[in-house]
Amino acid sequence: MKILVIGGSYFFGRVFVMLTAGEHEVTVVNRGTYPVPDPGVRQIKGDRREESVWRSLEGDFDVIVDFCAYEPGDIERVLENLPGKVGQYIFISTVDVYARGTGEKKDEDAPLELRTFPGEAGAYIAGKVALEREVREVCARKGVNWTVLRPAILYGPLNYAPREPLYIQMMVQNHVLPRITDATGTFQVVYVKDAAEAVRKCLLNERAYGQAYNLCQDQLLTYELFLGELKKAADVDVTEVPMTTAEAGRQNIPLPFPVTEEESEVYANEKGKRELGIVYISFSEGMARTYRAFKGVYA
Repeated sequence: MKILVIGGSYFFGRVFVMLTAGEHEVTVVNRGTYPVPDPGVRQIKGDRREESVWRSLEGDFDVIVDFCAYEPGDIERVLENLPGKVGQYIFISTVDVYARGTGEKKDEDAPLELRTFPGEAGAYIAGKVALEREVREVCARKGVNWTVLRPAILYGPLNYAPREPLYIQMMVQNHVLPRITDATGTFQVVYVKDAAEAVRKCLLNERAYGQAYNLCQDQLLTYELFLGELKKAADVDVTEVPMTTAEAGRQNIPLPFPVTEEESEVYANEKGKRELGIVYISFSEGMARTYRAFKGVYA
């Protein structure tokens, strides 16, 4: 299978490439900020906003997996300029596309957010919502099968976001772990390898054509559960430091998950498990693996 990966040099995309490179012919297009060391993977350095990047790619691709489409036009530019044929376009979206504040558990048929919120987060959500519409419309026009995957908060080895890695760094280097005492928010996560395996299950899978899938573990987490699993995974002495969310902010300690109930949303994952056979490891096991991976970085 010939697979074109857009992004793919770190975290989610990188893990997918690592799992796929030995089985298929993989070409990665990215800005080249990070190299792609996997043997046999072809890397094309370029800005996805430049039409010439896509025109330079000869031959057909069975599947395109797009990890880094954020702005309207990102998908159309690819499909309008590739000279060869494409069998399937897999767009990595986010569960954040759903309308917020409905109070309901959101399956894949829930309405998408039509409001525009201020700031970077608002632009990110609006971009992903627009691109979900774009991938349907452009693929229909070009005769390409499409699939949309909506991951929840990703965690695991290679994570570059200021989430669990910074907490692990505090544990390994300073032997402390903040314990947030007043956070009432809940959230769902997905282990990065599980998400990458979900992408693999969609490759030229006719059941996935024209479908969207949430990617999230079953467990509804809180800050207390998250930090408790981190402490359980640790193999060094750790002192818990109680603090409020305001105190954490003053100390520049990241609070990367919903802090209040009003910010919290709940997502369903039954469709992907039923139709694609997606499997999720427990959060306890995922966090243990993540701790072991990052300990070697920070020790």
